[in-house]
Amino acid sequence: MSKKKVFISYHHDNDQNYKNQLIKFNLAHDIFENVSVDTGDISDDLESQRIREIIRDDYLQDSTVTIVLIGTETKGRKHVDWEIYSSMINGKVNKRSGILVINLPTINCEYYTASLEGEKDILYPGEENWISIKDRSKYEQRYPHMPDRIIDNLLNEKARISVVNWNKIISDRSFLRFLIEKTSDQRLDNEYDLSRKMRRSNSPRKGLRW
Repeated sequence: MSKKKVFISYHHDNDQNYKNQLIKFNLAHDIFENVSVDTGDISDDLESQRIREIIRDDYLQDSTVTIVLIGTETKGRKHVDWEIYSSMINGKVNKRSGILVINLPTINCEYYTASLEGEKDILYPGEENWISIKDRSKYEQRYPHMPDRIIDNLLNEKARISVVNWNKIISDRSFLRFLIEKTSDQRLDNEYDLSRKMRRSNSPRKGLRW
Protein backbone atom coordinates (compact mmCIF):
# COMPACT_ATOMS: atom_id res chain seq x y z
CA MET A 1 0.00 0.00 0.00
CA SER A 2 1.43 3.37 -1.02
CA LYS A 3 1.87 6.06 1.59
CA LYS A 4 -0.70 8.84 1.68
CA LYS A 5 0.36 12.38 0.88
CA VAL A 6 -0.26 14.67 3.85
CA PHE A 7 -0.32 18.45 4.25
CA ILE A 8 0.05 19.83 7.80
CA SER A 9 -1.81 23.03 8.71
CA TYR A 10 -0.83 24.81 11.94
CA HIS A 11 -0.04 28.15 13.57
CA HIS A 12 3.61 28.65 12.69
CA ASP A 13 4.52 31.08 15.49
CA ASN A 14 3.08 29.00 18.31
CA ASP A 15 3.18 25.39 17.21
CA GLN A 16 6.24 24.89 15.01
CA ASN A 17 7.77 22.61 17.63
CA TYR A 18 4.86 20.17 17.42
CA LYS A 19 4.95 20.19 13.63
CA ASN A 20 8.66 19.36 13.84
CA GLN A 21 7.95 16.56 16.31
CA LEU A 22 5.28 15.12 14.03
CA ILE A 23 7.66 15.15 11.06
CA LYS A 24 10.37 13.49 13.16
CA PHE A 25 7.88 10.85 14.35
CA ASN A 26 6.88 10.21 10.76
CA LEU A 27 10.48 9.89 9.58
CA ALA A 28 11.16 7.36 12.33
CA HIS A 29 8.14 5.20 11.42
CA ASP A 30 7.61 5.90 7.70
CA ILE A 31 3.87 6.57 8.03
CA PHE A 32 3.05 9.16 5.37
CA GLU A 33 4.58 11.31 2.65
CA ASN A 34 4.89 14.88 3.88
CA VAL A 35 4.09 17.42 1.16
CA SER A 36 3.73 20.43 3.45
CA VAL A 37 5.14 23.74 2.27
CA ASP A 38 4.91 27.24 3.68
CA THR A 39 2.03 29.14 2.14
CA GLY A 40 4.14 32.30 1.97
CA ASP A 41 2.52 35.61 1.14
CA ILE A 42 -0.83 35.44 -0.61
CA SER A 43 -2.44 38.81 -1.17
CA ASP A 44 -5.61 39.49 0.79
CA ASP A 45 -6.74 41.54 -2.20
CA LEU A 46 -7.26 38.45 -4.34
CA GLU A 47 -10.77 37.10 -4.73
CA SER A 48 -11.61 34.25 -2.38
CA GLN A 49 -11.99 31.78 -5.23
CA ARG A 50 -8.51 32.61 -6.51
CA ILE A 51 -6.98 32.22 -3.03
CA ARG A 52 -8.62 28.81 -2.71
CA GLU A 53 -7.32 27.72 -6.09
CA ILE A 54 -3.76 28.82 -5.33
CA ILE A 55 -3.67 26.95 -2.03
CA ARG A 56 -5.49 23.84 -3.32
CA ASP A 57 -3.48 23.38 -6.50
CA ASP A 58 -0.12 25.01 -5.67
CA TYR A 59 0.37 24.40 -1.95
CA LEU A 60 -1.78 21.42 -1.03
CA GLN A 61 -0.86 19.93 -4.42
CA ASP A 62 -1.96 16.30 -4.70
CA SER A 63 -2.22 15.63 -0.96
CA THR A 64 -5.22 13.57 0.11
CA VAL A 65 -5.15 14.35 3.84
CA THR A 66 -4.81 17.65 5.68
CA ILE A 67 -3.77 17.35 9.31
CA VAL A 68 -4.79 20.37 11.38
CA LEU A 69 -2.80 20.88 14.59
CA ILE A 70 -4.94 22.67 17.17
CA GLY A 71 -3.08 24.93 19.60
CA THR A 72 -4.17 27.84 21.74
CA GLU A 73 -4.51 30.35 18.88
CA THR A 74 -5.02 28.18 15.79
CA LYS A 75 -8.70 29.09 15.68
CA GLY A 76 -8.08 32.72 14.78
CA ARG A 77 -5.41 32.34 12.06
CA LYS A 78 -6.53 33.24 8.56
CA HIS A 79 -4.01 31.03 6.76
CA VAL A 80 -5.17 27.99 8.72
CA ASP A 81 -8.75 28.78 7.73
CA TRP A 82 -7.68 29.18 4.08
CA GLU A 83 -5.89 25.83 4.18
CA ILE A 84 -8.88 24.07 5.74
CA TYR A 85 -11.28 25.61 3.25
CA SER A 86 -9.01 24.83 0.30
CA SER A 87 -8.65 21.24 1.50
CA MET A 88 -12.43 20.87 1.36
CA ILE A 89 -12.91 22.01 -2.24
CA ASN A 90 -12.28 20.34 -5.56
CA GLY A 91 -9.66 22.41 -7.33
CA LYS A 92 -9.09 22.62 -11.08
CA VAL A 93 -6.25 20.13 -10.71
CA ASN A 94 -6.67 18.35 -7.37
CA LYS A 95 -9.70 16.92 -5.56
CA ARG A 96 -10.79 17.56 -1.98
CA SER A 97 -8.83 16.11 0.92
CA GLY A 98 -9.90 14.40 4.10
CA ILE A 99 -9.40 16.36 7.32
CA LEU A 100 -7.77 14.94 10.47
CA VAL A 101 -7.65 17.14 13.57
CA ILE A 102 -5.00 16.67 16.26
CA ASN A 103 -5.42 18.49 19.58
CA LEU A 104 -2.05 19.58 20.95
CA PRO A 105 -1.13 19.22 24.64
CA THR A 106 -1.12 23.02 25.04
CA ILE A 107 -4.92 23.15 24.99
CA ASN A 108 -5.39 20.40 27.61
CA CYS A 109 -8.33 18.80 25.81
CA GLU A 110 -9.71 15.51 27.11
CA TYR A 111 -12.35 15.04 24.40
CA TYR A 112 -12.12 13.35 21.02
CA THR A 113 -14.37 12.55 18.07
CA ALA A 114 -14.28 9.22 16.23
CA SER A 115 -16.00 9.43 12.86
CA LEU A 116 -14.11 6.95 10.69
CA GLU A 117 -15.09 3.37 9.97
CA GLY A 118 -13.48 1.04 12.52
CA GLU A 119 -11.90 3.88 14.50
CA LYS A 120 -13.70 3.22 17.78
CA ASP A 121 -12.61 -0.42 17.87
CA ILE A 122 -8.99 0.27 16.96
CA LEU A 123 -8.21 3.43 18.94
CA TYR A 124 -10.70 3.18 21.79
CA PRO A 125 -11.46 -0.49 22.49
CA GLY A 126 -13.68 -0.91 25.53
CA GLU A 127 -15.00 2.66 25.36
CA GLU A 128 -18.78 2.44 25.60
CA ASN A 129 -19.86 5.96 26.57
CA TRP A 130 -20.21 7.41 23.09
CA ILE A 131 -22.63 10.27 22.49
CA SER A 132 -23.82 12.02 19.34
CA ILE A 133 -23.61 15.82 19.52
CA LYS A 134 -26.07 17.90 17.48
CA ASP A 135 -25.68 21.21 19.29
CA ARG A 136 -23.02 23.74 18.28
CA SER A 137 -22.67 25.17 21.78
CA LYS A 138 -21.78 21.71 23.08
CA TYR A 139 -18.95 21.39 20.56
CA GLU A 140 -17.75 24.89 21.39
CA GLN A 141 -17.74 23.98 25.08
CA ARG A 142 -15.73 20.82 24.47
CA TYR A 143 -13.46 22.30 21.81
CA PRO A 144 -13.04 26.02 22.63
CA HIS A 145 -9.92 26.27 20.45
CA MET A 146 -11.42 24.56 17.39
CA PRO A 147 -11.71 26.60 14.16
CA ASP A 148 -15.32 27.45 13.37
CA ARG A 149 -15.10 25.77 9.98
CA ILE A 150 -14.18 22.47 11.61
CA ILE A 151 -17.14 22.71 13.98
CA ASP A 152 -19.40 23.47 11.01
CA ASN A 153 -18.42 20.10 9.62
CA LEU A 154 -18.44 18.16 12.87
CA LEU A 155 -22.13 19.09 12.87
CA ASN A 156 -22.46 18.09 9.22
CA GLU A 157 -23.74 14.52 8.85
CA LYS A 158 -22.31 14.36 5.32
CA ALA A 159 -18.72 14.94 6.44
CA ARG A 160 -16.40 12.74 8.47
CA ILE A 161 -13.75 14.53 10.50
CA SER A 162 -12.01 12.80 13.38
CA VAL A 163 -10.48 14.65 16.31
CA VAL A 164 -7.71 12.87 18.18
CA ASN A 165 -5.42 13.97 20.99
CA TRP A 166 -1.68 14.25 20.47
CA ASN A 167 -0.73 11.76 23.18
CA LYS A 168 -2.91 9.09 21.57
CA ILE A 169 -1.23 9.20 18.16
CA ILE A 170 2.27 9.51 19.62
CA SER A 171 1.71 6.50 21.87
CA ASP A 172 1.31 4.06 18.97
CA ARG A 173 2.36 4.67 15.37
CA SER A 174 -0.33 2.28 14.11
CA PHE A 175 -3.01 4.71 15.32
CA LEU A 176 -1.74 7.58 13.19
CA ARG A 177 -1.24 5.27 10.21
CA PHE A 178 -4.84 4.02 10.51
CA LEU A 179 -6.29 7.54 10.84
CA ILE A 180 -4.41 8.85 7.83
CA GLU A 181 -5.30 5.89 5.62
CA LYS A 182 -9.00 5.99 6.55
CA THR A 183 -9.21 9.77 6.27
CA SER A 184 -7.73 9.57 2.78
CA ASP A 185 -9.82 6.59 1.67
CA GLN A 186 -13.11 8.21 2.72
CA ARG A 187 -12.34 11.78 1.59
CA LEU A 188 -14.35 11.81 -1.63
CA ASP A 189 -17.49 10.72 0.21
CA ASN A 190 -17.46 13.96 2.20
CA GLU A 191 -19.85 16.75 1.27
CA TYR A 192 -18.36 19.57 3.29
CA ASP A 193 -20.26 22.58 4.56
CA LEU A 194 -18.53 25.46 2.74
CA SER A 195 -21.06 28.16 3.60
CA ARG A 196 -18.78 30.11 5.97
CA LYS A 197 -16.85 32.95 4.33
CA MET A 198 -13.07 32.78 4.40
CA ARG A 199 -11.24 34.75 7.07
CA ARG A 200 -9.65 37.95 5.82
CA SER A 201 -7.74 38.79 9.01
CA ASN A 202 -6.28 37.11 12.08
CA SER A 203 -7.90 37.38 15.48
CA PRO A 204 -5.87 39.59 17.84
CA ARG A 205 -3.14 37.67 19.63
CA LYS A 206 -3.85 37.14 23.31
CA GLY A 207 -2.21 39.73 25.50
CA LEU A 208 -1.67 42.11 22.56
CA ARG A 209 -3.56 45.16 21.43
CA TRP A 210 -4.01 45.53 17.68
